[in-house]
Amino acid sequence: MSDLDLQLPSAFDPFAEANAEDSNAGAGSKDYVHVRIQQRNGRKSLTTVQGLKKEYSYNKILKDLKKEFCCNGTVVQDPELGQAIQLQGDQRKNVATFLVQLTFISSCMLWPGICLFSLAKAVAGQTGCTS
Repeated sequence: MSDLDLQLPSAFDPFAEANAEDSNAGAGSKDYVHVRIQQRNGRKSLTTVQGLKKEYSYNKILKDLKKEFCCNGTVVQDPELGQAIQLQGDQRKNVATFLVQLTFISSCMLWPGICLFSLAKAVAGQTGCTS
C-alpha cells in the first residue's frame, strides 16, 4: 500500500499575496490614480478620478478642475472605494495633464489601462519612471 501512496502537492494560491495587500490597504492607499469615463445616456458621460492621496483636499482640486475645464463636478463618497471626483463630460486627457503638470502625481502613477501613461509622460517631458 505504501507503493501506491501519492504525495499531493500542497495547496498553493497564486493570488494570496495580492488578496492580502487588498485587504490590508484602504481606499486611496494604492499607487495608481484611476481616471475613468462612465457612459450615461446617449452622448452624456462622467469622468471619475479616484485614488488620489487622502491628505489632498478633494474640494479644492475639484474647484480648480471645474474652473479650468468649464464643467460641473462633485466629490462622491463611496463606502468601499473612498472619495472620488466626478466631472461632467469626457475630461480624461485634461485631468491627466492637469494632475501631472501640478505635480499632484507623477506620470508613473496613472493607471495605464486608458493609455494615459504615454500622454502624461509626454506632457511631463520625462523619458522614464524613477519613482
